[in-house]
Amino acid sequence: MTKRVYYFRPSPLEKLLRKLSAGYQSVAIDRDAPPSRWRLPAVFVVDAARDRPKDLEQTVPFGKTLRVIYLIQRSRPPRGLSKRSSFALLSKPASVPILEKALSAAFEALSEVRKRSRTRKELVQTRSELGTLNRIGLALSTEHNTDALLELILNQSREITNSDAGSLYLMGGEEGEGARHLIFKLTQNDSISVPFREFTMPLDTRSLAGYAASTGKIVNISDAYRIRRRPFAFNRKFDEKFGYRTKSVLVVPMKNQKDEVIGVIQLINAKRRRRARLTSPEKVRKEVISFSKRSQELSGALAGQAAVSLENNLLYRNIQGLFEGFIRASVKAIEFRDPTTFGHSERVAKLTVGLAEAVDQSEMGPYRDLRFSRQDIQEIRYAALLHDFGKVGVREEVLIKAKKLYPAQMELIHKRFQYIRKSIQSENYRRKLEHVLQNGRKNHHVYFREVDQECDAQLREMEQFLGDILQANEPTVLPEKISDQLSEILGWVFQDPSGPPEALLTEDEYRLLTIPKGSLNELERREIESHVEHSYRILSQIPWTRELRRVPEIARAHHEKLDGSGYPYRMKSEQIPFQSKIMTICDIFDALTARDRPYKKAVPTDLALDIIGTEVKSRLLDPALFQVFLGAKIFKMTERE
Repeated sequence: MTKRVYYFRPSPLEKLLRKLSAGYQSVAIDRDAPPSRWRLPAVFVVDAARDRPKDLEQTVPFGKTLRVIYLIQRSRPPRGLSKRSSFALLSKPASVPILEKALSAAFEALSEVRKRSRTRKELVQTRSELGTLNRIGLALSTEHNTDALLELILNQSREITNSDAGSLYLMGGEEGEGARHLIFKLTQNDSISVPFREFTMPLDTRSLAGYAASTGKIVNISDAYRIRRRPFAFNRKFDEKFGYRTKSVLVVPMKNQKDEVIGVIQLINAKRRRRARLTSPEKVRKEVISFSKRSQELSGALAGQAAVSLENNLLYRNIQGLFEGFIRASVKAIEFRDPTTFGHSERVAKLTVGLAEAVDQSEMGPYRDLRFSRQDIQEIRYAALLHDFGKVGVREEVLIKAKKLYPAQMELIHKRFQYIRKSIQSENYRRKLEHVLQNGRKNHHVYFREVDQECDAQLREMEQFLGDILQANEPTVLPEKISDQLSEILGWVFQDPSGPPEALLTEDEYRLLTIPKGSLNELERREIESHVEHSYRILSQIPWTRELRRVPEIARAHHEKLDGSGYPYRMKSEQIPFQSKIMTICDIFDALTARDRPYKKAVPTDLALDIIGTEVKSRLLDPALFQVFLGAKIFKMTERE
């Protein structure tokens, strides 16, 4: 620090001040000189007899960087003297040693003030930098989109170092396989527009990024065009192509918690002014500075945070991919057990998400203020994909039952009728043979004709019985006429040569064939309906994240109706999750229009919408949601599937 000693000109102190040792610089100043002429810190020596303190305070720029020493008449201190305007009082005449001792104390006090000021400034700066790093760390830790995270890492790195441009590289290839490389993932530039194209480059020490990645060391270059005696070099092709001038460069490796380099941040052209644009060589010379040690430390700290966040993000993405795989595998498991509903879960999920997004964007109706976040949509999607997962707990024969009778039962009935036909035909041949043996060939034509007619009548009756059974076996509404025929068939028996007489149709077969509609009896229907409870119990075992915790609850209510007539819990409207109400409409629509159900034909879209509309009018389904379903044409989303 230069030890400037000011005094007013003219002054009787001039001779004394000129005798000061070489460490001091005495400077005379006019009494009417403006404060801008003062160069601080300094010490002011005043002759109290000539300048009163009160007048002096209006002239001298008092502050933390100025100290005043008064020379006074012995035993006559000046009036108006305050602590603010005085550091020391020396009696006249003062000797040079005494004055220098006072000056030394004054400059030491100024030095302490300066140190404290610098320390406070550094503390403020450090606090600000820590706050910035904490803010950046929080932002990095909450960003789950990898591309957005990379943008954030590079942008924040440039911001804290005031860099004009920057690039980000990630490590590629697997450790130990000999094929590791750098992937150029991102670039940013404030001064020029740069087209981006991802590419790979060798992992070696010939490039700045490669050197930092290979060695794990920070590279700080003042001028990229003047690199000498280093293993790496700067490639000027970019500068030459786009008319840019790369000067200062800071390359920082991103290391994870295992001290492994997973990427590199390359910062280009630290600037004096953040808003400066480097559009010419002159601007570069004027604005670009070297990266300071502080910038290097800050960028290193941020790179460490970035590496951890990036690795966590990649881990999160891998876990998410693993979970997605589990979800899809679960859906496939359901479809393998019930091939008749192949693709149903995927279609319902697509329709449900589409309807939820349409509700989110709706500006009319009772749900115009309802909004779904990205996590909400994901929760709805998972619930829709897994809504039938409980079918794994339903017996397969019930799950895939297409007719009223099971295939084995129908096969047994066919064998009975086949046996009866053979028996009738055998009885026909026996009677003919007996007639010939007793009567010879006399009038056998007449007898044979009568026997054949009786046989044909019996065979036709059996064929009619079998036709009635086959018609009754279809999962449609049972005609009253067929129901009566089944009652008649139930009373028929045939003689089994290996045992007692058997019924043509058993009681169990009769009960199944007389199911009024569909292919399931009441017990089988309840078993099918139990898949909802199975779904809830199984899905509740999964440790869902906070964002997805309602998946089991949403999935279990997709067969509930607003009036409480649904199953299995008979929920009323206020008990049904809103997301479930969305899924219910989509589930019914897909079930009606599905083309792969063997027990029913696909219903045309218009008729399916009419059927759903009827349920809406019956207060079974949400009318406002159905209007959004129609208005947004959600039903078209699966037309080609």
